[in-house]
Amino acid sequence: MEGREDDKKGGAAAPGSSAPGTRFKNLVSREYYSHKKKVHSVAWNCIGTKLASGSIDHTARVWSIDPHGHSKVKDIELKGHSDSVDQLCWDPRHPDTVATAAADKSIRLWDARSGKCQVVELSGENINITYKHDGTHIAVGNKVYNNRTWEDELTIVDVRKLKPVHKQKFPYEINEIAWNKTGDLFFITTGLGFVEVVNYPSLDVVCKLNAHTAGCYCIAMDPLDRYFAVGSADSLVSLWNVKELLCIKTFTKLEWPVRTVSFNHTGEFIAYASEDPFIDIANIQTGRSIHQIPCKAAMNSVEWNPKYNLLAYAGDDKNKYQTDDGVFRIFGFEST
Repeated sequence: MEGREDDKKGGAAAPGSSAPGTRFKNLVSREYYSHKKKVHSVAWNCIGTKLASGSIDHTARVWSIDPHGHSKVKDIELKGHSDSVDQLCWDPRHPDTVATAAADKSIRLWDARSGKCQVVELSGENINITYKHDGTHIAVGNKVYNNRTWEDELTIVDVRKLKPVHKQKFPYEINEIAWNKTGDLFFITTGLGFVEVVNYPSLDVVCKLNAHTAGCYCIAMDPLDRYFAVGSADSLVSLWNVKELLCIKTFTKLEWPVRTVSFNHTGEFIAYASEDPFIDIANIQTGRSIHQIPCKAAMNSVEWNPKYNLLAYAGDDKNKYQTDDGVFRIFGFEST
């Protein structure tokens, strides 16, 4: 499937020493179509050459994308789930292994070259998924229907054995989850406004960080392992020191609940989005907004490429007939 861009074709912007924001000023987005319904999640592989998209059309797709924009875009469809693919993530050590979490109570580990997969059946509707940085374990957040009520559950899956090794139910809503870079701490965002930090693998509680005045929805880890960022229903993104577990600043440009957040590959910039009509890109050190990407719908997922300043993003876009557009975009290509 050929990508369609909003402006003339060009490559990814080269990193440079220009003032913050100027490097983004003249860059453009490209559009990528193939899904039949809206895209819930986008994620790059560890070397930045492939991007996976997951949709409520029950499929995921893997796109081979030249970061310099010179070659034709190719994609492969990953079919097998029987319900919405809500989130996906790549093996941090293997550029051709991607994991998908779906509402059909299964997660699947796909070979992005062949389209074949291994299936792990879990007990609930899967919403969030993340890899440990050494690629040995996957954490899944799901909802389990029990005694006429929904309970939130965390499941840790051993990738080699393809079996759950830990399950824990929570009496409150849990949302996005993440390991730190060294893998000894695990972070759980909650609907009560705090972030639960636990030791790994013991899962003993270290502390509960009172992060926000409303539910915490999303979390991202700085690639340099200095910070983590939390997005909340109070419309704020908080930036935390990983070692000291202290909040050092907040990003305040949005007016609606923050749905998604991501650090760029150098740790200089953070992108975050909501139902506001733009994605904000801010400088980590100054806290200032340096660029805004216009968008036509609420955003579900933003993720920076791990090697280049290319930002993939997907939302609730509709076409002229007011049906799902099935599109995601990548910002950061030069216009030539």
